[in-house]
Amino acid sequence: MGKPERLQQPVEAALLAAAAEVRAEAFEASLDSAMRFSATDGRFPFVLCGDAATTDAAMKLRRAIAVEQLRFGLYVPGVSSFLPHVTVLYGHTVGAIQESIPPVRWPVSEFVLIRSFFGQSTHEVIGRWPLQMPARPEVPDYFTEMEEWQRESDAPTDG
Repeated sequence: MGKPERLQQPVEAALLAAAAEVRAEAFEASLDSAMRFSATDGRFPFVLCGDAATTDAAMKLRRAIAVEQLRFGLYVPGVSSFLPHVTVLYGHTVGAIQESIPPVRWPVSEFVLIRSFFGQSTHEVIGRWPLQMPARPEVPDYFTEMEEWQRESDAPTDG
C-alpha cells in the first residue's frame, strides 16, 4: 500500500479505485527454488521462490499497481526490488539453504487486495481484479490458404 499523499478519499476507497484501473497481463508463475529466509523474529521462513520470468511479470504488475495508486493519492516508494515467493513453513534455526527444485507452476489471472491482521494469522479479502489475458497469436487456417493457392495456380495467365 502506498503512503497517503494528496488523498481525495479514504485510504481503502483510494486503494479500491486504483485497483479497478490497473491494466496488466496475466502470466504463469513458476517457483523453481527453495530457500530459507533470514529470521527477523526468531522464525525462519522456508520459501519457494519465483524464477526470473515470474519475477519480471510480478514486477510489471507491481509497477502497474503503483502507478494507479499514485493517481489516487497513494505514493509507493521503492518499486525496484521484489522476490515473488510462497512461504511453506516457519521453523527454528536451520542452516541456510538454497536448492533448485522441479518447477511448480500455476496461472496468475487476478490480483487481490487483502487486509492482514498482524500477529493473528488472519486475512480478509477486500477485493479481486482480473488481469488481462495475453493476446493469442493468430492460428493460420491452412485449408483456406491451400484453397487460395489452388485458385491462384488454376487462374489463366496472360500470354
